[in-house]
Amino acid sequence: MTLPATDVLFRPFRIKSLDLKNRIVMAPMTRSFSPNGVPGENVAAYYRRRAEGEVGLILSEGTVIDRPASRNEPNIPFFHGEAALAGWKRVIDEVHAAGGKMGPQIWHVGSVKSSLTKWEPDVPVESPSGLVAPGQTRGVAMSDKDIADTIAAYGHAAADAKRLGFDVVEIHGAHGYLIDQFFWAGTNKRPDSFGGTTIRERARFASEVVQRVREAVGPDYPIILRVSQWKQQDLTARLAETPDAMADWLVPLVEAGVDVLHCSQRRFWEPEFPEIDGETGLNFAGWAKKLTGATTISVGSVGLSGEFMGSFSGEASEPASLQNLIHRMEREEFDLVAVGRALLSDPLWVKKVRDGDSNELKGFTAAALRELV
Repeated sequence: MTLPATDVLFRPFRIKSLDLKNRIVMAPMTRSFSPNGVPGENVAAYYRRRAEGEVGLILSEGTVIDRPASRNEPNIPFFHGEAALAGWKRVIDEVHAAGGKMGPQIWHVGSVKSSLTKWEPDVPVESPSGLVAPGQTRGVAMSDKDIADTIAAYGHAAADAKRLGFDVVEIHGAHGYLIDQFFWAGTNKRPDSFGGTTIRERARFASEVVQRVREAVGPDYPIILRVSQWKQQDLTARLAETPDAMADWLVPLVEAGVDVLHCSQRRFWEPEFPEIDGETGLNFAGWAKKLTGATTISVGSVGLSGEFMGSFSGEASEPASLQNLIHRMEREEFDLVAVGRALLSDPLWVKKVRDGDSNELKGFTAAALRELV
């Protein structure tokens, strides 16, 4: 495999207080190496290696807010409490020492059960309507107080991210987790103002989370929101079937304070609305940028063969061409690109791409999940 000219990937980028040396983002990837919710020195070293490898912006694995059932695996890290925050302080200090930039992804899993463990929280899981998928009950519907406390918890986590020295914060609003369960008509059956028949109405919870985060971090600190059409509960699910529906979904979130939309799709090269602009049309991040004017990050099977199947435990993948990615970035379809599995396997992936070392690129196997490479 011959790497194409990659200059476009290595152009600097600035948004508000965030200066990036290139356009490559490390995608958030759950690792579950934080016993009792506390990231240790091994986690700090794992992220430092990506900073040393010249990743432009590192986004942490999902790290959960201060709610009783916000995680679904026992070793997912907290982003609250003295011990966990001390661990994250070590992480960001190590990343900065290596010249990197980083933000935590703050998260609540809602009613989603892990596919990797039988572990359960010691309180009922929560979601908008006590559903984990359309017609499938699990846990309890959130009360007004639960919603208010959850919104406040997002704000507290964002404030801690800024206080600890992180450069940006990402809110996880994708993949069928809590915020996405509010978006999705199949899991949000609430009769109150947090429900509704339209995506704009069901986006109220996310908008209030964003507003609280913005209040916590101030006007110049960048806020990223990760969104997706697909859900792990249903890989074919779509929140927006048309550009107008997508605008109804995303524009209010940008108006609430989102600076960057991190647009997750399983294959970045697929056009979001091929019936409108053809088989080479804009992808999800491209349409989000066009409709909202926000900065966008694209993601989905970058640099690897095969398909991202919604989890990291699927089939092995080999290095793949970046030509399609380069073409889309040259036409300014989106601003940044997030790389997941390739960076999970190889902390030096960015340097190798920059230097044209195609023979040194590594593939991905599920074995990479068993240790912090």
